[in-house]
Formats: sequence, C-alpha cells, structure tokens
Amino acid sequence: MPSWKLWYTKLNSNKVGEKMNGKNRKDIQIGASVEIVLKKDQRTGKLTKGHVKRILTNSPTHPHGIKVMLVEEDQVGRVQKINPN
Repeated sequence: MPSWKLWYTKLNSNKVGEKMNGKNRKDIQIGASVEIVLKKDQRTGKLTKGHVKRILTNSPTHPHGIKVMLVEEDQVGRVQKINPN
C-alpha cells in the first residue's frame, strides 16, 4: 500500500457511522452510557451497564478496552460497548 494511502486511512479511521468499541479513549466521554467488564467478571464476560464518572486509562488506545470508573457504586472496568444516548 502506498504511504499516502496509509496516512489517509489513519486520518479517516473513525468515519461517521463506524462503530465505537471502547478501545479508543477519544470515543469515551464523561457521562456516556457504557457497558464494562469488571475484573471479577473477566472470565465470564458479564457486562455491567453504567455512566462514565472518570476515564482511568491515560493512553489513547488499549487492546482490552479503556478503563473507566462508573458513577454507579464507583465500579471500575474496561469498556466493551458504548451505548447511544
């Protein structure tokens, strides 16, 4: 692939209509409705719904999901799904 195509692909990697999956920090905002997997539920994959209170991951991306704290009971986990408001 020519280098200009790689650059263009990276520039437009989050096009309108593209699904947000919780692995990019820029897609998550305070107050957003999300579904996270808690540390204790990683084996089962059980999801917990809530609203973002704090974003705990500092890096722009994370392969397992951005770590957040929920408003509800200050639960901490990695975002698996971002729900539309």
